[in-house]
Amino acid sequence: MTNKKIVDKFGRPHTYLRISLTDRCNLRCFYCMPEDGIQLMDKPNIMSLEEIIALSAIFRILGVDTIRLTGGEPLVRKNFGYLVEELSKLGLTLKITTNGILLDKYLDLFQKIGLNKINLSLDTLDKVNSVFITKRDYFDRIMTNMEKALEMDMELKLNFVLIKGVNDKEINDFVELTRHKNLTVKFIEFMPFKGNKWDWSKGVGKQEILDTVSHKFGEVEELVNPKHSTSNNYKVPGHIGSFAIVSTITNPFCSECNRIRLTADGKMKNCLFANSETDLLTPFRNGEEMEELIINAIKTKKYSRDGMDVKMDAEHYEKNRSMISIGG
Repeated sequence: MTNKKIVDKFGRPHTYLRISLTDRCNLRCFYCMPEDGIQLMDKPNIMSLEEIIALSAIFRILGVDTIRLTGGEPLVRKNFGYLVEELSKLGLTLKITTNGILLDKYLDLFQKIGLNKINLSLDTLDKVNSVFITKRDYFDRIMTNMEKALEMDMELKLNFVLIKGVNDKEINDFVELTRHKNLTVKFIEFMPFKGNKWDWSKGVGKQEILDTVSHKFGEVEELVNPKHSTSNNYKVPGHIGSFAIVSTITNPFCSECNRIRLTADGKMKNCLFANSETDLLTPFRNGEEMEELIINAIKTKKYSRDGMDVKMDAEHYEKNRSMISIGG
């Protein structure tokens, strides 16, 4: 095995790869999917399952020990079961982010191959509000699948994107879930991407979240954050589960970043907010040497939010992809 590693110019080793399997989704959440939709990728430009497996193996050689599968919605990818079984043979930690609609079809397989870390996107506990946010009516199915995952002892995290006037009144309802359920609620600050009409006046920041929770539940316990954590983690004393805050806007966590993103069309992104991308799929299909390409690409990574250190600049993020075509 090579001694080469993926290390940026700030000395940060990159061991966590997020792979988008598709830009298709069976929901239409407005903060992720632009109102007028997106130009879907042509099938020949999307990585085949074999290419995903082969590129993952190269990243594994370079020190990646964790892969998270994302989308769009990863479970809509044809032959997903085959892909995840093959990836499980690489000897790394597999995780997935899903909207939960098709989760029941794969829970037995996940248990078989040891994929037990599931992030479930859930932005409301109200069925009517769910239809408003997602433009689809799958709420009951998602909630049923959430319970099935918990019954199977999956390590479940709920990704809750907070938007003022949309779901901010539900903060304590989500924390209440942690009283008797062994899950983590991840409150995610509203982030800007191409076409999602971002405005921080719609945002709810870390301190406001903590104040809201403390007002109802009393003083919360701050937990020790795992290395490279993208969230600050907390627990209400006496609750089985916990909650976390991903404060990308008000309190960036970039100093220990170890993440790389690979889009469904095989472009390597050094940061969620990065405008620049490195095409890995074309040289891979041409039989070119990949290790040095990946190692050199990471050296162009900027320290924080692709250079948006002070403010979120519309001229910058509107040149980025929409969230659904990045993979979160």
